[in-house]
Amino acid sequence: MRSSLLALLGLVLAAAPCAADPLPVFQPPDAAPATEADTAPVAELAPPPALSPAAVEAEAARLRAALQREVPDVLPRTPARDRAKLRRAMQAVAASEQAIERPELLVVVDRNPRVQELSIVLARPDGPWEMIGSTKVSTGQVGRFDHFITPLGVFPHTDAILDYRAEGTFNENHIRGLGLKGMRVWDFGWQMGDKGWRADRESGEMRLLMHATDPANLAHRIGRPASAGCVRIPAAMNRFLDRHGVLDFDYERAAQDDIQYRALLLPGRVPTPLAGDALVVVDSSLDAPGPAAPLPTASLSPAASELLSRLSGDP
Repeated sequence: MRSSLLALLGLVLAAAPCAADPLPVFQPPDAAPATEADTAPVAELAPPPALSPAAVEAEAARLRAALQREVPDVLPRTPARDRAKLRRAMQAVAASEQAIERPELLVVVDRNPRVQELSIVLARPDGPWEMIGSTKVSTGQVGRFDHFITPLGVFPHTDAILDYRAEGTFNENHIRGLGLKGMRVWDFGWQMGDKGWRADRESGEMRLLMHATDPANLAHRIGRPASAGCVRIPAAMNRFLDRHGVLDFDYERAAQDDIQYRALLLPGRVPTPLAGDALVVVDSSLDAPGPAAPLPTASLSPAASELLSRLSGDP
């Protein structure tokens, strides 16, 4: 079933409006003829072992150090800005169907035209949420034909869709819209987005991706809205998310019995045990002045809900 879905995905990706390049579909190696073992039901994988609080803290510290080492231009942090970012992430998760059931990482993007930031957040079901670090990004540009406003919400990254890698080829405008060859393209599927070129902001389908961009012609635009609706990230952040498997919780499990996922994941990677499975898009320009209004907290534990209530009083 998964193979047929992937084949169908290959037929429709080329129509996606999000990238400047025609989207190259990752081609896995030819599969060997099916055997009796291949067709046998696959046993459900056991959940990963729970990490102790000390192990979670140690891994968060490792990731912070690795981010500073591997990604230039990591943004400076302040306690007040961290609290505001964490509050928005918690509010978005609380209003969604995404449950936080273990300590895990979220990739949180603020599409505010004056902000344009990506943050890696450590979410806990029963403890404080923490900031790992942030960089600049680019989200959807308004006023240009066929450019969508990057949609708000929580977008799962699961093995229902296979990511792919940039081919590094130039389009007719001599642009490598997905970045250099081998850059990871995270695919969050078809989503509804507002058409930024229309005054009435009519909604339509767009393919939501997260990817690098042309290092010579487009990378200098990162930090302001410039994409067709996707999330453009710096090449160094692309490599960091890829190497450490920040959103690869489902992918690492799928790779145990699926050659297509094993082929996609980097050899020599250092997957974090805190890997998550969701992109969160928020917009700080929509923050209401004064104390935040109460939000549903069904996706949060009582401890996290209490933390959100405290954070909601911060600017």
